[in-house]
Amino acid sequence: MGSGETAPTSMKLHRELIAGAQEPLMLDTPYGFQANADDLNAKIGEYFADSVGTALSVARWRRADEPLVDRERALSMLARSTYAFAGPGSPSYALRQWIDTPVPDALADIVHRNGTVVMGSAAAVTVGAFAIPVYEIYKVGIEPHWLTGLDLLGRLTGIEAAVIPHFDNREGGRHDTRFCYLGQTRLEAMETELPDTAGVFGVDEHTAVVLDLESGQACVHGAGGLTLRVRGESRVIPAGEEIAIDDIAAAFSSGLTTTASTSVATLPNDAVPDAGDSEISHTSPSLAGDARRARQRFDSCLADADSDGALAACLELEEAIHAWAADTWQSDDIDVARRTLRSMLVDLAGAATQGLADPRTVVGPVVSVALDVRAQARANKDFATSDLIRDRLAQAGVEIRDTPEGQEWDLR
Repeated sequence: MGSGETAPTSMKLHRELIAGAQEPLMLDTPYGFQANADDLNAKIGEYFADSVGTALSVARWRRADEPLVDRERALSMLARSTYAFAGPGSPSYALRQWIDTPVPDALADIVHRNGTVVMGSAAAVTVGAFAIPVYEIYKVGIEPHWLTGLDLLGRLTGIEAAVIPHFDNREGGRHDTRFCYLGQTRLEAMETELPDTAGVFGVDEHTAVVLDLESGQACVHGAGGLTLRVRGESRVIPAGEEIAIDDIAAAFSSGLTTTASTSVATLPNDAVPDAGDSEISHTSPSLAGDARRARQRFDSCLADADSDGALAACLELEEAIHAWAADTWQSDDIDVARRTLRSMLVDLAGAATQGLADPRTVVGPVVSVALDVRAQARANKDFATSDLIRDRLAQAGVEIRDTPEGQEWDLR
């Protein structure tokens, strides 16, 4: 999974993959170094229990030097399970805790037992033969380089690759954060260090690639696509399409041009959308997008004096906030959505007090009658009555102005 492994967008796929699984579990290694690791366990557990409908046990493996009894307990759980999940955190940390331990073999054994291993975001980086130290390069400034990956992908499918999630990331705007924050310049430099038999297996955000070893097919699900990159050439398999696993392996070993598939579409290699382009807007599902759409519906309903519709927009956004609350992706989307919801509720409360309709349309007919009487009084030179009407309207909040074109009025 390229991202969104604990987002509402992944619930249906998780349900399909976990159906009938025995003793499903999650590995907490990728974020095991974080102070909030227990909170993340609870958050992911709540997502699977409430949204997916299946509870996961936690196979604790936060460090390779955990007490022996804890390590053996985790390995025993892996040996009995037919569904294992790992997701957010640090790829390089996870690799340090898994390499040269029994964990990679235990994960491979799950697949050999016709089970399912789901690796999302950081965990996805580890399954290739080569892995990106994402934080070290993007945040710390260490020179771009490859780490040795678990190569579960190669062991199980014959595909020698570097797995790169967040492949179409756009959050940097004009700053290129594609390719899991590497950007094109770093990726191209790192590609030259890959052997001729290897390529890049890029999974877009809110996208999953299911490799079914029984059918021999790789199917793309979600909002984006699977990109195969070999020696600077890129091709994409969009969501809803399949490609033979053997064709992917052959493409990486022999080159894309000699193993083209009818289900593979060619993409521009160096197209970086400008921040002003429509493509740069984050088209992947997101809570911030839900908030924007809810606000638009809310404003439209208020303009149409549709209080039920405005309230429904508030409730929809509240439900979206709850649904996305389990997503482990670190962003400010949930804060943005909560601010939007508070603003909508304040506006709705104001509308309930003042009324949804334009006050001018409510008092307009009465003011019109008063102005007709005032105009008649002025025509009769009854200025005392004219002034009385003007003053009483002013006390009620209606301002009268005499202009060459006639009487004008407005509400204070």
